[in-house]
Amino acid sequence: MTERPTYLSAFIDAHCTAARALPKSSIKAFFEKCHQALKEDTGEVDGSDKKELPPVCEYLEAALSVASQTSAPIKNVGHTFEAIAQKLPWQPRLDYKDQTDDFYNGHANAVIIGEGGLESHRKVRVGASLIAPNVEYPNHRHPPEEGYLVISEGEWRQEANPWLARKSGETIHNPPNIWHAMKAGNKPLLAIWMLWMETDS
Repeated sequence: MTERPTYLSAFIDAHCTAARALPKSSIKAFFEKCHQALKEDTGEVDGSDKKELPPVCEYLEAALSVASQTSAPIKNVGHTFEAIAQKLPWQPRLDYKDQTDDFYNGHANAVIIGEGGLESHRKVRVGASLIAPNVEYPNHRHPPEEGYLVISEGEWRQEANPWLARKSGETIHNPPNIWHAMKAGNKPLLAIWMLWMETDS
């Protein structure tokens, strides 16, 4: 098994600690499953240089400052994420039709663990989404189950349900193939997500 770099281990450990602090729930169980898989297996580490950061990354500092004012577990997630943020392959989604330049310049996703990230993994994909103030990430869905840990506040919607505000330290749990969207308010939205990539059949 490949040895995981210290900066990446610190981030995963911080996320795990924050997940353990959650009340008993489906999202807590989901995070526990993901962390168990990350503990059992380490993939190949990508040491290549990353591309230039997209425009939305100018909001990283503001988003992380929100985490610094919350609970100790979330502060630590923010601190350890800050140590890896510049290493990540941040990319906007370019395949959504009928979106404005505000959307393309106002969001980016980065894989931390999984295909295209800092470390490969066959069961779990871990990443981050950053959205500029007053930008909406449109409806989308995917087969893998997903959980978000919110670092900087925003709103989430599932199917045709009302928008739900989520503060730093709160969570969103998306079952497989559910339609979902998210948007930032007056502050940038930053959230860490996990996807379960293995089929449980």
